[in-house]
Amino acid sequence: MYSALIQAVLSSSPDYDILFESLCWAGESWPQKEQVEALTALIEALGPLLTVSDLAPAPLTAVNRSCIRDKIESIIWSKCLPFLCRISAQAGDDARCRESTATVCRLLGVCVRVCGENMWTRVISSILPSLQRISEEELLAAGTLSVQVATEVLAALMFLLTADEELTLDTLNCALSSIRSLPDDLVSKVMVRIILTLLNCCSDARSNIILKRILDDVCSWHSAERTPVVTERTLLCLTVLSDHLLKSHSPTSSGYREADPRLRPQFWVIVQDGLTHRDSVSRKRALYLLKRCAALSEEEGFDSHSSASEDGETLFKWAPKKSRLLREFWEDYTLVMETLEENQVHVVRPVLNRIDTLIQATVNDNEGLGLFHPSWLLCVYQRMFHSENKSLMREGVSHLLQLQVLQQPAFAVAFSQFVVDSFMNVLSETSLFCRSSGQNVGDCPELAVKLQVFLVTFFTSLPSENRGFVLLQLIQQLSSKHWCAVPLLFVCQALSHLPPSPLLTVSGLSALREVLRCTMITHQVLLRGAAQCFLLKSALSLTDVSEVTIDDMFSFLMHFRADESLCRRTELWNELCTWLLEHECSFKSRILDGDCTDDPTQKQTIRAYVQQEVFAYLRVPASTGQAERLPDSREADKLARALLLCVDMERKQLKGETSEILGSLLSPLLDTLSRVYTNIYLPVRKSDKSLQLLLRLLQLGTSSCGRQQEVEEDDVMFAIERTFLKLVDPVQDFILRRLCGELQELFDIERAELYLCVLRQLVVMCSSSSRCPKNIQQYAFPKLIKYSLSVLLEPTKQIPSVANQVSKAISMASLAAVCGLLQQGGSDMRSETVSALKSMNDYFYTLKTSSQSQLSLGNINKSLMKPQLSDSSSDLEAQGLLQQDWGRIAANFLRDQWICLNFLTRTVGIPESVQISRVFETLGAALSCSVEALALLPSDLVLPVLNFMNTALPQLVLDEEELCVQAVTLSWELVQGLSTNAHDFWPALKGFISMAFQHKLLKLTHDQAPILTTALKKIFTELLELSQSKSGVFGMLLQHCCQTWLPNEQGSSDQAGAVLSSIFNHLDIVTEACVYGPVFRRDQRLILDVQIYVEQLGEKCAANVAVTSDIRDDQLPRTCVLTFLSRLDPSDQQHQRLIEELVMELLRKDSLISKSKVRYYSNSLQHRVKNRAWQTLLLLLPKLKEEFVATLLNHVFAAGFCSNQASVKYLIEWMMILILVKYPHHIDKFWTCFSLDHEKTKTSICTFLSVLVHFSVIIPHVEEKVRQLRKALDIILQSCFNHNFSVRLYALLALKRVWSLAESLTEEEEAEAFRGLSSVVTACLNQAEAMQSTGNANKNWLRIQGHFFFGAFHPIRDYSVETIFHTFPSLSELADDEWIPAWKFEKLSLFSKTLPVPLRNSAPELGQLQPGDWIQQDRSEQDKEERWAEVQKKITPWRLGVHEQEPELKLVSAQRAARLGKQHSTLLVVASLIDKPTNLGGLCRTCEIFGASGLVLDSLHHLNDKHFQSLSVSSELWLPLLEVKPVELTDFLQVKKSKGYCIVGVEQTANSQKLQDFKFPEKTLLLLGNEREGIPASLLQMLDVCVEIPQQGIIRSLNVHVSAALLIWEYTRQHLIIRSKEVDSQCG
Repeated sequence: MYSALIQAVLSSSPDYDILFESLCWAGESWPQKEQVEALTALIEALGPLLTVSDLAPAPLTAVNRSCIRDKIESIIWSKCLPFLCRISAQAGDDARCRESTATVCRLLGVCVRVCGENMWTRVISSILPSLQRISEEELLAAGTLSVQVATEVLAALMFLLTADEELTLDTLNCALSSIRSLPDDLVSKVMVRIILTLLNCCSDARSNIILKRILDDVCSWHSAERTPVVTERTLLCLTVLSDHLLKSHSPTSSGYREADPRLRPQFWVIVQDGLTHRDSVSRKRALYLLKRCAALSEEEGFDSHSSASEDGETLFKWAPKKSRLLREFWEDYTLVMETLEENQVHVVRPVLNRIDTLIQATVNDNEGLGLFHPSWLLCVYQRMFHSENKSLMREGVSHLLQLQVLQQPAFAVAFSQFVVDSFMNVLSETSLFCRSSGQNVGDCPELAVKLQVFLVTFFTSLPSENRGFVLLQLIQQLSSKHWCAVPLLFVCQALSHLPPSPLLTVSGLSALREVLRCTMITHQVLLRGAAQCFLLKSALSLTDVSEVTIDDMFSFLMHFRADESLCRRTELWNELCTWLLEHECSFKSRILDGDCTDDPTQKQTIRAYVQQEVFAYLRVPASTGQAERLPDSREADKLARALLLCVDMERKQLKGETSEILGSLLSPLLDTLSRVYTNIYLPVRKSDKSLQLLLRLLQLGTSSCGRQQEVEEDDVMFAIERTFLKLVDPVQDFILRRLCGELQELFDIERAELYLCVLRQLVVMCSSSSRCPKNIQQYAFPKLIKYSLSVLLEPTKQIPSVANQVSKAISMASLAAVCGLLQQGGSDMRSETVSALKSMNDYFYTLKTSSQSQLSLGNINKSLMKPQLSDSSSDLEAQGLLQQDWGRIAANFLRDQWICLNFLTRTVGIPESVQISRVFETLGAALSCSVEALALLPSDLVLPVLNFMNTALPQLVLDEEELCVQAVTLSWELVQGLSTNAHDFWPALKGFISMAFQHKLLKLTHDQAPILTTALKKIFTELLELSQSKSGVFGMLLQHCCQTWLPNEQGSSDQAGAVLSSIFNHLDIVTEACVYGPVFRRDQRLILDVQIYVEQLGEKCAANVAVTSDIRDDQLPRTCVLTFLSRLDPSDQQHQRLIEELVMELLRKDSLISKSKVRYYSNSLQHRVKNRAWQTLLLLLPKLKEEFVATLLNHVFAAGFCSNQASVKYLIEWMMILILVKYPHHIDKFWTCFSLDHEKTKTSICTFLSVLVHFSVIIPHVEEKVRQLRKALDIILQSCFNHNFSVRLYALLALKRVWSLAESLTEEEEAEAFRGLSSVVTACLNQAEAMQSTGNANKNWLRIQGHFFFGAFHPIRDYSVETIFHTFPSLSELADDEWIPAWKFEKLSLFSKTLPVPLRNSAPELGQLQPGDWIQQDRSEQDKEERWAEVQKKITPWRLGVHEQEPELKLVSAQRAARLGKQHSTLLVVASLIDKPTNLGGLCRTCEIFGASGLVLDSLHHLNDKHFQSLSVSSELWLPLLEVKPVELTDFLQVKKSKGYCIVGVEQTANSQKLQDFKFPEKTLLLLGNEREGIPASLLQMLDVCVEIPQQGIIRSLNVHVSAALLIWEYTRQHLIIRSKEVDSQCG
């Protein structure tokens, strides 16, 4: 229309100035779209007139042409570009800006074309700088275009740009440069609007040159910066260009191969990085490129052997002769990768067999040219390892571990870097090592077993020259990051199973040393020790001894802790001794300074090395007279361990006298120690080192190895002690001399700690030997006490000196050490020692009155004042010690005071000088000080304070109850605060429990101490809550309480009864223990399982010997309380009362759960509590008196009528049977249960019918057997006609069993009693047997007969602890953490061996059954079929989506739309990617209802499909329909984008907008994705906006029609409904 009007105007010779002026717009105004389009049409029509040609319709004069050109140039520079700058400055991306940009760009293109080449060069050059902005948010300079507007302008001018090669190259370089810095959405615009448009405007030859330039830039960028961000950008670029890069060419096409990405190795590196990218869109793009390359290669008959990389490897291979095989190969590969996007194990697992197909295809390549590079397979595993679904991750790891192809050296080498890097990274995930279904508690995790086999296979398959390097890398990877205890343990275990081979050199030992440091930071001590054991075994089997020296080996051994792994008299220690003997002469020679020998054949023995090291160790320079720090104790540790290993080796080898061996090795040390007191010129450093070595020898040699063992006498330690006993006098005298006045420097504090440790070891050694030359207690202790007290009594100066404060710290430490040794030694003390202790007691119990007139102890909680170094002191090390460590020194000083006070209060008591009337007041003052100390001391040093409270509380609780409550409460708060610090928490908790739950406090009633008893109840509740998250807390309390109430060694019966009586005040502790067992989180459960596994390794794992066992199993409280209950004697009146009260409490708990409205499902907490309660009741049943059972029976019957889970139901039924067996006269009460209202009983009557199934066990004990049998049959026959199928089934089974009893009667009169019932019973049983032809009924009849409770189980024979607590739970489908194996009871030494209930089941039949076998028989085949059927539904081969495309665009005539007579929106819905007729039919109906402007399909043939028509219900007759093939979508979207449409897609990306937040522009094009793949990667960059539908569920995606309907309705709601409201308001 515009063209006709313009021609008419121009034919009338108009005034061009007026014409231009009328069509142009004012500078600051916003032009109307029609105005700009009219001006565009005018200038377009003037174009031919401005050309000097005879054919011009109305030739203009040169002046007119010049004037018009000036006007057009003015429009460019004063109208178009300024207006585009104004649009750029507008915030947002609304429809108005987009539409105006499109119209002005068309105007600018027409103007530039009319003005000529010079003008378009100027315009484009002015626009290119706008692409160089870092981000769209950067403030625009005046006259600058935004990136979005600049791309639209360049796209509009692109048809002119291609004529100038230099300008084209500048534009391309500018666009490529901007790709590296702009945000993702702008990168898409640059690629689509500039580069893609540029390629579309060029010839094929020119396009190939541009494509080569782009490929060079993209590949070099990725090669230089191989990061996830660069991978994401390069994939975006390559996907945009895929139609140009990956289109079919004739073999003769010029420049074709140069622009073929398949020939570039870096292109395939980009694709592989994309396949394993964290971003799902990048993965989608990479897979799209791979599929396009495979399809094109097949179509062209591509030969890839010429595309090898520089290193000779070809990542993508194609051979025309194997085209079919390769096509299937890549179809399988893409199928696997697409399936992995589902992120659901049940979908992925069936497709994993395709990986095996891929591998097999590679292995079977008989030409040796591997069709499939192993790196593609690694992409599959990498993708699984990165999955958010832990189960899928585990599935991937498990699949890799079973990869048989790794037995081939070529594959093992190709996988080596992946195993070292990515595979080791994923193995650090703890959850991988959880138990598999079917495994029992204590079994090695399935994945750990596979890992052992895998590493052995992998390393034996590697070429021998590669093994050492790969192993070193693997070990270095272990130390490169923090590993949790569980995965580190199993990786170390797998390494220990590698076959012996010389692979590790010095660098390998260094790497293992770093791994050892990693193990030290784990909190689980047992797992830490076990990992160390496995690492040492690995080192012994894998070290190349010819490359390491003996010193290297002992330096390595120094890092294994004796209290966790490398402990004497363990299997590991003996194994190490044997290994050293075997390789003694094979170690690399060590060349020391001054060595002249070059003879490599002279090998050093272990003995020679140790002797040399002892001499070198004690060789120290002369003393300088300056204060020196204590030597590093690690040297002594290394040498002591070497000495002990050498002695044990020689004893094993030579069977020689241990004393002789020791004497020759220790002679330098013995000589030094013998002169340590008399030689005043002996360097302090030498004496320190000799004492350090002595201490470590005694500590390492006398290590008790944690657990008590029955071992033979240790000859080595006997010889060591005998050797050092001769030196006790000089060492003791030296230590006393040093402690009594010679230690006055800051460094001497740690030196005093060494002396006191040596003194402790000497006392222990002397106490175990009768050959000690002098009594240390008699001689040393009094002297040390008197000197220390004299130092402490000295007044402190206003400015304390270092010497004074150091002396006080050492003196207090000495007193604490003496008290500790005396407490260990018992009550046999000399008079001199007693006298000295009284003096010390008087010192600590010195009373003073505070300003608040409160009495306190003057010498308790005294603090050390920080000394000042003299100005002349320039020792920076001393200054650093003062600044960093003085706080710890002062804290130790305070702690030592409480060690002394606690010992003195227990041993000496309150000093005699204190008046009797003030004794309790004095003790109260001490308790007040202890409360104060809790706030003063660091939390790891409070244990002595808690021990003192343990002594003081019972004496003060009645007189100073509030103070006692304060002490207990503050102590508990402190312990709670330590719950995250495992090292300090457990000792503090143990001390607190001993203090707060001691017998003297437990026996107090509420009347005697109401505040304290209430506080203890509250603390118990909080402790129980803490135990829910921290395993072992409640177990520690229960062990203490059980040992308190029923100690091992009981005194008189009166005394034992008095102790036990306190249990009735705290029966809730016992009750909670009976039903205790928190449902732990999976990670906590896993750690406990692994600890049990390590414990079950026994002495094979030295950690079990070295580590003191702290049982923190969550089942310990139950096993402990059950052990406690098993020791109760029912003949004891107090014990019987306890049992009866406990039984009633457990029944009350069961009743409360039954009556509660909390959901009661299988394995819920309610289910578990009920099950535990009935298990305990079953165990206690033999201890109950008959009178009590009579009252108990009604509760048992009442529980039978409640709704119970199967496991609880079986226990209740068993309880009924046992009661009726033992007390058969209660049988009449049992019959009354069947006479209740059947509407109330419903199916719970099955519980009582189950009892009758076992009537054969009861009947021998009842009187009047015939009458009872007749009663049973009458009741059963009534139930046989019940309306409920389950009741009838149970009744038929009971009838079969009871009738067999009736038929077995021998006497005529007895048999006659049942003759009348014979026909009825026979008919019923025949009916039951006839079920064989009735499908499910037959299955149920067979199942119930084969059920364990009615089959293998015998109520009397199988009555055992094992059946109650392990067999029944396992057969009743209870979670395996509810199963308590019999060995857990056997581990508890207090478990009664004379229990009326046997521990283990005498008959093996029941324990051999597998849980749930009978219910799973008919499921496997069906499940298998469903899984494969699911694969077929979810995923189809990618080639099915490739269609023959038609080049031309077809449009349905719009006549039908004209007949609609209804308002339409401008929403255009594009469904060309959807291929299911049902979805298209429903979508057509939705579009018509909500007034979409049109629906785009890939083919109009869908309209004839019956499935389409069944859902469209003729809506296709009233809706404009267009046909656009998928291959034409890129061009179609470009056209719509140029017309101002906003392209919207439904896709989850990093930049997606929520549907509820997005405002739809009026001109919206909604692009819908394919049902399986969504929107193809090649079209994602065409989208202006990605909209995401918020989801709350687990399923990953909605049906495409449903998604589209949601968006169409939201668009309608925002536009049509709002518009109708505006119309209504105008009418109003």
